[in-house]
Amino acid sequence: MIAFAAQILAFCLLLLLLLLLQLQTTMAGDSSFSGVFDHGSHGVTLVKVDEAPRKCSSAAAAKKTDDDTAPAGGAPPKPLLVAAPCDAGVYPVVVFLHGYLAYNSFYSQLFEHVASHGFVVVGPQVNQSILIYYFSYIRCLDRIPPTRSTRRAAVINWLAAGGLTSKLPPNVRADATKISISGHSRGGKVAFALALGHANVSLRGGAGGATIAALVAVDPVDGFATGKQTPPPILTYGGANSLRVPAPVMVIGTGLGGLARAAPLLPACAPPGVSHGEFYGECAAPACHLVARDYGHTDMVVDVTPGSWASLRVPCAGASAPGRPCVGSSSAPWSRS
Repeated sequence: MIAFAAQILAFCLLLLLLLLLQLQTTMAGDSSFSGVFDHGSHGVTLVKVDEAPRKCSSAAAAKKTDDDTAPAGGAPPKPLLVAAPCDAGVYPVVVFLHGYLAYNSFYSQLFEHVASHGFVVVGPQVNQSILIYYFSYIRCLDRIPPTRSTRRAAVINWLAAGGLTSKLPPNVRADATKISISGHSRGGKVAFALALGHANVSLRGGAGGATIAALVAVDPVDGFATGKQTPPPILTYGGANSLRVPAPVMVIGTGLGGLARAAPLLPACAPPGVSHGEFYGECAAPACHLVARDYGHTDMVVDVTPGSWASLRVPCAGASAPGRPCVGSSSAPWSRS
């Protein structure tokens, strides 16, 4: 165990060195991303996959649709955005969970970046309401539906059963024995929830030989503030080693996500006390923590987002350059571990 932890620490130091070298190159006047931040060698396809039809004949059937049970083959239990390499081969899978009030399409360029390094990236879409968020914040009622974890679990179980096979390019296969879980903001919290067993994910315990390869949480958020976590609460405030994830963990934070730029109307996008520092501080080894100091909470989404979300994104952004290469190129080698 000590030797394995030493290997993880060495990997983190190597990755940090590469990031510092890249920063030095940029400061020297090179305006283009290079090296570790480049797109990978694979061409990429990006496709939308519709969900299976819902059965509305009874309340029990509706509950079953939202629960852990995924359709056996065929369409997935939730709509998906899938990025995959064009080149023939067998590739590990990254399931990426979008942030609250966001859509999976907001991460399309990030998905393509990660897929270019040899991954099949799957982004489920979960329905959500801005009114739930607003009243939860104003009244601290914590009405975030606890079933969100189980809905994402159904997608992972569908993937583990080989459901993605017919949705990929010819001669491209997803390796269902190597599935990593990732997520941004509230999606990072849900990624932790899935990895820690808050929902019935068939990968836990190795169904069919499958295991969670890695967990990558991008600026995760556990609630509005300390003591105001949304269910299920992930942070325990019990100190180091409180969160024992059965896989290597990378927590990526932003330096500007904790600033409340639109107070008192909106809290900080990643409030101190319930964000990346606390998640990493409670993780048992092996775990790694990277902080993009000059980036904001939403700098990894596409540059232009439609509708009202565009105005919500303004107080959460920070850097003049997109954060997608930083997040994508940092998480890709970790997910391959």
